[in-house]
Amino acid sequence: MRQERDVLRLIARAPMRTVRAADLAGLYAYPGPQLAILERRGVVCRVAHGFYCAVPAEYVGASWRPTVEAAAAGVATAIYGERVPVLTGLTAARVHHELPRAIGVGFVAVPSQRRPLPLAGRDGQIRFVRRAVTELDAVAVMTELGQALATTPEQTVLDLARLDPRGEDPDAQEAIGALWRRCDPDRVRAIAGRQRMKATYARVAAGR
Repeated sequence: MRQERDVLRLIARAPMRTVRAADLAGLYAYPGPQLAILERRGVVCRVAHGFYCAVPAEYVGASWRPTVEAAAAGVATAIYGERVPVLTGLTAARVHHELPRAIGVGFVAVPSQRRPLPLAGRDGQIRFVRRAVTELDAVAVMTELGQALATTPEQTVLDLARLDPRGEDPDAQEAIGALWRRCDPDRVRAIAGRQRMKATYARVAAGR
């Protein structure tokens, strides 16, 4: 029981309350089966293959899963470290509450390329986008698993517009329109200048 308490305490204190099963090798000879037992008891949740998060106390024993956005931030943090990954694109729009519809993909900017990772127990995946994360205009946001970084409304507008140059993605266009109302145009222009997105900025600004 003491070993179990130590494991639960370690997970709860981990950045974004999320760990890789391999991180528990010093406590369990075979972490996977032991974590599966804790999952059946409803005290941890398997977010993706090899990744587990602590279940909030009020949901212990219930059927609870973090949002796709929180899951993406938690898994990426477990891989790359605290305050390294940055939620981006439509996922950033979601955490800024400017895209009401849930989407099944969590987009997260990270320093190195990784393959998409399917989420456990539901349809959906985490998509890792290789970016120079330290150069992104980012802000702290709260998720169910704790504080994460997300691109600012200004950065998010530029990123979405660059990915959808013809305006064919209705989710992206809705998010751009909603986020633009919160943007400082001078800040958008400055970010565009630093990140070689002047043409993207001109296209977005012309449509507002």
